[in-house]
Amino acid sequence: MPETLPNDSVGLVTPQVMAFTEPLTLACGTTLERHELVYETYGELNADKSNAVLICHALSGDHHAAGFHSMDDRKPGWWDNYIGPGKAIDTNRFFVVCPNNLGGCSGSTGPRSTKPDTGKPWGPDFPMLRVRDWVESQARLADALGINCWAAVVGGSLGGMQVMRWALEHPERLRHAVVIASAMKLSAQNIAFNETARQAIMSDPNFEGGRYLEKGTLPKSGLAVARMIGHITYLSDYAMGQKFGRELRSGSFLRGQYDPVEFQVESYLRYQGDNFANNFDANSYILITRALDYFDLAREYDHDPVEAFRHARCRFYVVSFSSDWRFAPNRSREIVDALLGAQQPVTYTAIDSPYGHDAFLLPSDRYREAFTRYMAGVAREVNA
Repeated sequence: MPETLPNDSVGLVTPQVMAFTEPLTLACGTTLERHELVYETYGELNADKSNAVLICHALSGDHHAAGFHSMDDRKPGWWDNYIGPGKAIDTNRFFVVCPNNLGGCSGSTGPRSTKPDTGKPWGPDFPMLRVRDWVESQARLADALGINCWAAVVGGSLGGMQVMRWALEHPERLRHAVVIASAMKLSAQNIAFNETARQAIMSDPNFEGGRYLEKGTLPKSGLAVARMIGHITYLSDYAMGQKFGRELRSGSFLRGQYDPVEFQVESYLRYQGDNFANNFDANSYILITRALDYFDLAREYDHDPVEAFRHARCRFYVVSFSSDWRFAPNRSREIVDALLGAQQPVTYTAIDSPYGHDAFLLPSDRYREAFTRYMAGVAREVNA
């Protein structure tokens, strides 16, 4: 951390907690009698509360999207490249809200939380979630903050799925939907990757059927492997080649030497896996990936995405990245085609990037320029 914060940073931020005592009935039929959401805000809400932007996070994200929690932080929030003064989501113009989703493990009610009737962690008994449940809990957060309509709801990957569900479930409550590197439903290959990751977790002897907190264990090895599987799919072959190639971290291929070879990429993946396993909850990972698998925007509309999008009342901005094979550009074009079929206003930007799915998080001149230009238009509407 530098001694002073960057000029384009939102600075030091403190997470907040919103407690809800009104029962929330989930899509699976289970009712949560009470729940909490942890969230962060950046910028100032204007007098008529028209400049609010909701950020929906992806699988491994949380409420800490920008800024620093302390001067000792090694790195800022996960989307600090695009949230802050003068950035694409300009906190001089917008009031930005980013909650940790229900079922997460960063403070919002989830599997780590205490189940009221047992006094023990929810663990594997936490009810199944759908994307629409996150949207409903976010709508209640908006109510509590006095926000009747978002200037924009923005999200990448799984966050983009939440954005699209917002446009259908609460069409009158957002003016712009920004969908980045996302899809209307997962491919079979994506579901397969998620199931492989879940099996890695559940096969860990320390998983204990999901009751590891009660047993005093943690399935770190399984969760680390799950993260390694996921991380590989977020990167492109080019990105991994540029970063690591076939460079060795230790060992040798020289004849007569018997030191075991370790590639740099192996060391990197183990580091990523171990770091994730120390900071994420295995039951939350299983819960969230299943919600990701179950998502199908047009299921209730006779599997017709055009009919689904007829219910929207906002403008759409869709972004894809050329080397993203987890959420390929074709998936974004399917969204655009369905929106056009429903005669909805949509702007589409295809970004040429070599960095795979993670490109939506990384700095990129063309992405930044296009994203900034669109959000500047949203800001002008607010101030018109």
